[in-house]
Amino acid sequence: MKPLKVDHVGIAVKSLDEAVKLYTALGLRVSHTETVEDQKVKTAFLPVGETNLELLESTSPDGPVARTIEKRGEGVHHVAICVDNIDEALQAARRAGLTLVDEKPRTGAHGARIAFVHPKSTRGVLLELCEKKH
Repeated sequence: MKPLKVDHVGIAVKSLDEAVKLYTALGLRVSHTETVEDQKVKTAFLPVGETNLELLESTSPDGPVARTIEKRGEGVHHVAICVDNIDEALQAARRAGLTLVDEKPRTGAHGARIAFVHPKSTRGVLLELCEKKH
C-alpha cells in the first residue's frame, strides 16, 4: 500500500450554499457537487492545488455529518488520504491495531472506494482512506 497524497479535507457545514458563498468569496471555485445517498450527505469539492476542500451538508438529521455538527459544531470532519490500494491499506491499519469504522471499502463521492478509520485510534482525527478509479 502506498499513500499518494492528502486527497481532501472534509468540512461539516449546516448549509452547503452558505459555505460555498464563503469559500468562493476567498477565490476558490466549486469543481464538483454530488449527493451520496448512502452517506446522507451533499458535497461540494473546491480544489486547492492537488488537494480539495470537501464541504459536507447532511441530507438527514440522523446522518453522520448531522450528528457531528450536533456534537461539535461545524468544522473539520475528516482528512482523506488517497492510497493506491485500499484493501492493502485496510490490512495495514488492522495490523497496526487501528479501529476501523469500515471493515470493507464502500463507494464515496466520485465513485471512489473509501473506508474510515475511527478517531479514537488516530489521535482524534477521523481518517478516510480513498482509492480513486483510474
